[in-house]
Amino acid sequence: MVEVTAALVKELREKTGAGMMDCKRALGESDGDIEAAVDWLRKKGLSAAANKAGRIAAEGLIGAATRGPVGALVEVNSETDFVARNKAFQSFVQAVSEIAVDGDGGLDALIRTPYPGSGRTVEAELTHLIATIGENLVLRRSTRLAVGQGSVVSYVHNALGPGIGKIGVIVALESSAAPSALAAIGKQLAMHVAAAAPLYLEIGSVPQSALERERAVLREQARASGKSESIVERMVDGRLRKFYEEVVLLEQIFVVDQETRISKVVENAAGAAGAPIRIAGFARFALGEGVERPRTDFAAEVASQLAH
Repeated sequence: MVEVTAALVKELREKTGAGMMDCKRALGESDGDIEAAVDWLRKKGLSAAANKAGRIAAEGLIGAATRGPVGALVEVNSETDFVARNKAFQSFVQAVSEIAVDGDGGLDALIRTPYPGSGRTVEAELTHLIATIGENLVLRRSTRLAVGQGSVVSYVHNALGPGIGKIGVIVALESSAAPSALAAIGKQLAMHVAAAAPLYLEIGSVPQSALERERAVLREQARASGKSESIVERMVDGRLRKFYEEVVLLEQIFVVDQETRISKVVENAAGAAGAPIRIAGFARFALGEGVERPRTDFAAEVASQLAH
């Protein structure tokens, strides 16, 4: 029996666009012969997505789900926004986000998880959906937050249904306060994160490399003023505080009142709830961020069509 290596599985996936587990099974059934495995997948109807696998998928939906002290976000991409309004696609995103709540936050484990009521894995269900809808669909990423005591609260912006939309946020609050109190402040904080897009939770969590890079930029900007080095360093320190206010959640100004620092908002909420509240973490997914979309020259496209 030929060993089915990760490299073989990768090669077959690239050839067929079929799911990872389907490719592994096909190679096992074909003694590691790539071409025989391709035929096996075709016979099973599992390579129906192959001719769509190379298309850019940057539309779709973000899914958010929470269950008490646990929450998860997923992003499932499609080629067109039209598919995001497809009920079957929406149901898939909702179901996968719920499945992710019970996972470990990783994509590899998520795609291998059984999909409810189908007899298939999440990955195989996605392949089935691709064949049904006729567009390339990609389960792009997932994340999960959990606290020992407290709540994880979600917010979805531009929602097309319960827990699905274009921007999804989860905020993990560690506290012994009543769930209703945590839900109220958590919703406000999640809405703030959706709008302000912080990169880090607290100053201490800013990577040293990012800090040094910012310092270098600010130092060059300050030196352009012609001031002495001692004044330049003071200018850098002042501007660094502004940098923290832009990218660090606890240092940001609350978008709701435009005057209170988020750290103070949490402190005030804890006072009202009668128990300490700590933001243990947050996650924000915006649809399609980081996906390179092809640039089309409409004029050139029209000219090309007219030339034929």
